[in-house]
Amino acid sequence: QVQLQESGGGSVQAGGSLRLSCVVSGRYGCMGWFRQVSGKEREKVAIIYNDGTTYYADSVKGRFTISQDNAKNTLNLQMNALKPEDTAMYYCATGSGVSAYNLCVPQYWGQGTQVTVSS
Repeated sequence: QVQLQESGGGSVQAGGSLRLSCVVSGRYGCMGWFRQVSGKEREKVAIIYNDGTTYYADSVKGRFTISQDNAKNTLNLQMNALKPEDTAMYYCATGSGVSAYNLCVPQYWGQGTQVTVSS
């Protein structure tokens, strides 16, 4: 059983930065960050595949950076220039993935960490 634990969420004003971290006990072909606003579908934010390939949602390109620290079994998401529309619960996940098709199917999820951006 893979376990994931997020940290680093909080409240920040628009234009500010936050760094999310996720300690992972194991991993599969891909790892990523997803977010969900109450009443809406969970959306993919950023993915990193085993070969280092990354994917970003158009809404966060140029502002967010996904990275992994294999020595610490940690997945990170650096979020800069935050906007009120980035407000959501953020989840890290790992699952099966194929970078050539930008296909990542999460199988294990963390509990989530709340990010709130005020205008």
